Amino acid sequence: MTLGLAAMLALAGAARAQSAPEPYVALISKGFQHQFWQAVKTGAEKAGQDYHVRVTFEGPETEAMVDKQIDMLAAALARKPSALGFAALDSQAAIPLLKKAQAQHIPVIAFDSGVDSTIPVTTAATDNKAAAAQAADKMAALIGNEGEVAVVAHDQTSRTGMDRRDGFVERMKASHPKVKIVTVQYGGGDQLKSTEVTKSILTAHPNLKGIFGTNEGSAIGVINGCREMKRKVVIVGFDSGKKQTDAIREGFEAGAITQNPVGIGYKTVEAAVKALKGEKLPKVIDTGFYWYDKSNIDDPKVRAVLYD
Repeated sequence: MTLGLAAMLALAGAARAQSAPEPYVALISKGFQHQFWQAVKTGAEKAGQDYHVRVTFEGPETEAMVDKQIDMLAAALARKPSALGFAALDSQAAIPLLKKAQAQHIPVIAFDSGVDSTIPVTTAATDNKAAAAQAADKMAALIGNEGEVAVVAHDQTSRTGMDRRDGFVERMKASHPKVKIVTVQYGGGDQLKSTEVTKSILTAHPNLKGIFGTNEGSAIGVINGCREMKRKVVIVGFDSGKKQTDAIREGFEAGAITQNPVGIGYKTVEAAVKALKGEKLPKVIDTGFYWYDKSNIDDPKVRAVLYD
């Protein structure tokens, strides 16, 4: 073979490699109104760059829009992605579409909030029950292990909503019997609605010692509600965001559980790539969590997983 022919063949092979489309991973999140999801998106896009896959990331405007999320999932499937990442607002509602993805041999990776199905090849998420149990332990210690507390949860349909509620309630009943949970109410993860829910709880329970907000919007609503009612109770939150971190720094909020949102996004896309290669994946990819308060908010390992 002449050098000229060899060079031409090499160029042709390179051209074919360049023209081969990158794998496409479509991610549908639970929403976009919290900075949490922007942090997840950042992690997903970083993994897309590292693994040379095309990533799209979208979600409904609020975490109450189950129907809109289902429409987005259907539209994503119509684009025929190589793999699909899905954070379910409703752990049951999406199953018919996920079955369709399975029939089309599109690997499904659940992230943040799983679905009640064996269809996802893995779930990249915080151990929400364990995280909420730690929140209960912290709350109990902060109120002297007795008294009335309440929960402002983000929903009762997503896996995260149920697991954080149940993790908190179950640990409190099992380990802190003198702490009474007087009510669990739902604010849809919306800070305005959660503010009103908090104010109604404070009005109904004048002896309340603490409130647990189960996600960013819930916790901010609790902070705002307590400020508006001029009530000082022990506030324990979840996630971060500037309003929460500012409240923790000033001592108005006692502390919160932080997830690793950038890590959740990264691990979701990484798992999609591994699934496309036929690699075996664990049932759950535990992305970790930390308790943080005024004493450790600037610890480098904590700062690395907080977002403003």
